[in-house]
Amino acid sequence: MKYYIIAGEASGDLHAANLARELIRQDPRADLRGRGGDLMREAGVRVTRHYKEMAIMGFLTVLKNLRRVRKNLRECAAEIDAWQPDAVILVDYGGFNLRLARTLAARRSRVYYYISPKVWAWNTSRVRAIKRLVDRMYVIFPFEVDFYRAFDYTVHYAGNPLVDAIHQHPLQEETLEEFAAANRLPSKPVIALLAGSRAQEIRHVLPKMLRVVDRFPDFQFVIAGAPSMTDADYAPYLRGRPVPVVHGQTYRLLRHSSAALVTSGTATLETALLRVPQVVCYSGEGGLLAYILFKLFVKVRYISLVNLIAGRPVVKELLMQQLTPRRLARALSLILAPPARARLLLDYDEISRLLGPPGASSRVASLIIQSLGRDQR
Repeated sequence: MKYYIIAGEASGDLHAANLARELIRQDPRADLRGRGGDLMREAGVRVTRHYKEMAIMGFLTVLKNLRRVRKNLRECAAEIDAWQPDAVILVDYGGFNLRLARTLAARRSRVYYYISPKVWAWNTSRVRAIKRLVDRMYVIFPFEVDFYRAFDYTVHYAGNPLVDAIHQHPLQEETLEEFAAANRLPSKPVIALLAGSRAQEIRHVLPKMLRVVDRFPDFQFVIAGAPSMTDADYAPYLRGRPVPVVHGQTYRLLRHSSAALVTSGTATLETALLRVPQVVCYSGEGGLLAYILFKLFVKVRYISLVNLIAGRPVVKELLMQQLTPRRLARALSLILAPPARARLLLDYDEISRLLGPPGASSRVASLIIQSLGRDQR
């Protein structure tokens, strides 16, 4: 079978690479091409354009680069037309991939989507297009099955790839003292700061996280450096404050942390799966008006994946105007206390049960191969 896979950013490259390995393992005749990154290339995909040449994030940025977006779409569609794959597999990256799906509507290739765009959060109108354009949708959160069912669209949940990622990084036999020594840190209890992976997130959230550091003198605060950031990117916010940055060791840092302050996103679920008590933070530009607009347009009750999966407030969320030093310090104090910590860890266990065992990539690959087999009979 010929599979054309498209991933538009780093996380999609990771999950697409894992899926590609499983397609190759399960289909001896698999031939894979597509657009993505180094991980996809290493997994056996012939990558014709790197995602760094495609990545355009944000509404205004897309508008400014509309000509470039259209050119990428035309080139990608022409490549698919010329190669005639049995399946086009879209991985996350809804802004580009849903536009491409419209372009491919008249083609014969089957269109599969792995990792749904977050249409449940703010743009439910896109569901109509997904129903029309996507032959099979494979989601990574259990609540997405019920969300799509309300629109009379059947999707498939086969597990969450973050469970796989954490399963592939088993707990090292390492003490906090050994971790601290390896990173030239004091031998002192740790609170991890996960301030986001993008410069804009760090600019809005990290300064507010840092304002509570002096209130917890018995702990050391350590920043989990984002892959695309350097020490120089964090330096303007630290201004001499002794908060170190540890790069390339996020899971290791979390495993040695008593608690974490986490910017809303995938990291909230990773922190939960690693069983670290957390406070979820989110902030942006615009003050009170931005907060009102945020509450008006966001369609879900919770912003963190932990609470969305649980369907209830498991972790404290401090959003926009709510993210003040006083509230953040109070929420952090609470989860450092044994009773709240014990309750939270039990809730985390329930979330792990809801997500299911490792093996998401293997199961999705199997479902895609089975679907193609049925269609060609």
